Amino acid sequence: MSSLEVLKNKIEERFLQHEAVHTWDTAQQKTARQIMEMLDEKNAQIGSFSDGYHTFDELYEFRKMYNAVLFNEWGKQVVSMDKEWVKDENGKLKTKVTSVELKYDVHKSKKHHDGELCFGGGWFIVVAVLPTGQISNHYKMEDWDLFQIPETETAKYEFDGHTPTDVLNRLKAL
Repeated sequence: MSSLEVLKNKIEERFLQHEAVHTWDTAQQKTARQIMEMLDEKNAQIGSFSDGYHTFDELYEFRKMYNAVLFNEWGKQVVSMDKEWVKDENGKLKTKVTSVELKYDVHKSKKHHDGELCFGGGWFIVVAVLPTGQISNHYKMEDWDLFQIPETETAKYEFDGHTPTDVLNRLKAL
């Protein structure tokens, strides 16, 4: 039995229990029926589930775009820059940037810190090291160009074990 079938059976069982004692209102009954119908469809996809405003797919797309914009901004915020004077090919003095320190260390890589391809290939990781700790997300390679941040051969840091709750707390603390 597939996980979708198990989910459908659990919803149906719970729906029937509640319907028998008349504790669900009409909207709840309609929602349960819609979910069961969705799960019955041959090509049922979790991404098409909606809260009435957005589907899971839409919410993940929003998250990806917000993340790309944020990481791209962090990748542009220069805290300090070291320069030196050098002569160009015509002998004129000009400045050359020797190092740049960004507000946060952000990068992307097709490989995890241990050198393994992200999820066996076709994915990449974006990482930011904040004063509050590391945050990261994985995206499909088709989204690589959305992240205009430095690319590294492997993720620069070993995964610190952060959870979604850790990431939210680290972001809130900025």
